[in-house]
This record gives sequence, C-alpha cells and structure tokens, in this order.
Amino acid sequence: MKGIRPVSTVADVKNSNGTSYILQTSNIKTMDSLKNMLGRNEESCTVLRDLPIIDGMAVKFAPKSDDLMKDLKRMGVVFTKDEKMSIPEPKEMQIGKNVAPSRLDIATPTLGLDKLHEQGITGKGVTIAVIDTGIAPHADLKDRIVGFFDLVNKKEEPYDDNKHGTHCSGIATGDGTNSQGLYVGAAPEAKLVGIKVLSGAGSGSFSTVIEGIQTAVEHKDDMGIKVLSLSLGAYASKPAQDDPVVQAVEKAVEAGVSVVIAAGNSGPYAKTVGTPGNAPNVITVGAADDKNTLTREDDIVARFSSRGPTKFDELVKPDVIAPGTNIIAASNDMEGYVSLSGTSMATPDVAGTVALLYQVKPNATPQEIKSALMGTAEHLPSMPEKDPNVEGQGMINPAAAIKRLLAKETQKTN
Repeated sequence: MKGIRPVSTVADVKNSNGTSYILQTSNIKTMDSLKNMLGRNEESCTVLRDLPIIDGMAVKFAPKSDDLMKDLKRMGVVFTKDEKMSIPEPKEMQIGKNVAPSRLDIATPTLGLDKLHEQGITGKGVTIAVIDTGIAPHADLKDRIVGFFDLVNKKEEPYDDNKHGTHCSGIATGDGTNSQGLYVGAAPEAKLVGIKVLSGAGSGSFSTVIEGIQTAVEHKDDMGIKVLSLSLGAYASKPAQDDPVVQAVEKAVEAGVSVVIAAGNSGPYAKTVGTPGNAPNVITVGAADDKNTLTREDDIVARFSSRGPTKFDELVKPDVIAPGTNIIAASNDMEGYVSLSGTSMATPDVAGTVALLYQVKPNATPQEIKSALMGTAEHLPSMPEKDPNVEGQGMINPAAAIKRLLAKETQKTN
C-alpha cells in the first residue's frame, strides 16, 4: 500500500548540539510575532515541527541563544523542554517470546469478545490510529491498513523496525489469518492507520507524539478515525493543564475522537501514572494478569501496572483495566507471533473494544464511550477491596458496555 506523506516535515537541524523546546502562545497575534522573530534568527534556532493543535511549535535553539530565549519569554511564550517519550515497558519486558500458533489466546475470550464477533460486532466501519513504532504489513493486518504516516524516517510504505506497534495493532485489530483464527484481536474488521512517532529503539519526543496526534485529528474524517491507541508515555513532570502532550490528547477528545492510553509500568507504587495517561478525559488503561485462565476469579492487577492518583492533579487513574500479561499477537516479521506483557498490551484491547462500541453507535461521543466502559467494568473478585487507583473501575466488560450504550440511545428516542 502506498504510504501518505506526513502533514509537516522536519527541517534540517543546523544546530545539532542545541536544546529543543515546545513553544506555545496564547493567541494568533503572539504566534505571528513568534514566527517573525524566529525567522529573523535562523542562525540561532531551527523550527522542527509546527504544532497548531496546541498553538505551538517545536524549536531547537543553538548554544548561546539565551538572549533570544529571554526575548521570547518576555513576549509571553511558554517554554516546555521537548522531553523523551517512549514505550512504557522496561527493556526486559520488551524482549518477548516468539510463539507458534498452537493454542487459543486467552485475552479475547476472557473478555467475551469472541461472542460479540459471532454477532457481527467486529469494528467494521471504524478506523483505529495506532500511534507507536509503526505497523508491519503482517498477514493479519495488511489488508486493513488504510494510511501510514512516518514522522521519524519519512518512509511511505508501512513498516515497523521495533515490533511494538505491530503487536499493539494485532491486539486491537488482528484477524487471525495466519494462525487459522487462533490469535484474533478485539476488533478484527476495524481499519488501521499507522502513525510512527517512535524509533526502532522505541523512543521519540513529546513534539513527535503531539504531531502524531495532530495528524490523526486532521485525517479523522477522510479516514474514519474514531479511536487513537497510544501505548507510550513519559514521566509526568507538571500538572495536566500545563503539559503540551496532555493538551494534544484533550484536543483530540474535543474533536470527537476517543483516546486510549497506557497507564504505564511503574507499579506497584502510587502516583506512577505517566503522561499523557494523566489526561482527565482520555481512557487510561491499567493491566490485569488473567493467569492464562478464562475464569475471572484468579485475575489480579499486574504488579507492574502503574497506580494513581496522578502526581500533580490527584485524579483517580487508571480508568479501567484489561488483560496485559503474556499477550500473543502479531510480530513485525510479517507472519509470526510474539508474546509480550505491559499496559501497552492492555491498551489496544480497550481501543479495539471502543471500535466495537462505535460500530453499534457511530454517533456516540467520547464521553459516552468512556462512561459506558467505566460504568460496566467489573471489580476483580481476587482483589481484597475496591481501589480505583489500582484497578480503575475494574476489568472492561465489552458486551455490557455495548448494552449500556444502546440502552441510553433507546432512552433518548423514547
């Protein structure tokens, strides 16, 4: 499939030893003044990315640009260091284990998703944008990749030089073609848009992720994007309202797109939910360990799953949990499968479930989708007490969420 060029391209960075910042303004007049000033000081700075979704841009400043930076701050320009964003799983959890298609995966049947598929609720007509390391054209995915944006290497054809993005895509939408139907994702007929914001090493920057979110929002109508899945994160260093990545995902929700984000893997300690999972209106996902059984009685919250409340705002997070331990899905070798663990794996399970909800109610709002998921989630019986900062509202129940969503629609029409 022919790729699609990024909305904006990164300029050649002349000042390779400088420091990158995200600059934001409060109004168009200030933004125009900012652009004019940067244009007059090309020897001191390089504009990397235009980020209108947050009224800002990413800029790299050369060493000894202190005077220019002071002038910009006097204009009211807000500076945020363009920090590293990455796959949340520690290195040892990213290795994974290659598996042969020999047994039924547990995550899909334990959530009852297979029963919904039998009823024709498969995510058909809905597109999920996976913002990650890319998507390889695996046999389980390739026919439904309708768009690919490479914001890292500017390639046009879908690829994944890590495996993380392909694995997440398989959990969300894999159709089991290459495993004779054994490894089927949550929404096996949903379409995919891959937005590569992380390198082969699994790392990127705040500004690249923001541009990825911006790209998805800009193409939500022509590509049918209703869901963003972000299995990535960083340490939360400021309140949500001041965090530019949080601002970007909140803008996506305002635009009518559901955003599903990994809580992180810094558990079992409190206040470890990362950014942008600390955003108030997204669906933040923790990971459960289903013990490789179909029964719910032995399920627990995975020890690594990050806990709330959020560090600065004291928000209750995560919102829900989903299976995230030893999840088998597509690998980036085009036809094989790999087993990985993390909140990264739980997140696309929820993203795929959200696609099912949009299939049955295309005009639903992100708020209605989130309410349906949280309102029907089930407390894990093995947990000694309900603690929403550990398990959110509990394990998602896709069938019950659909029933609740449709019941509200019926109430509106009566």
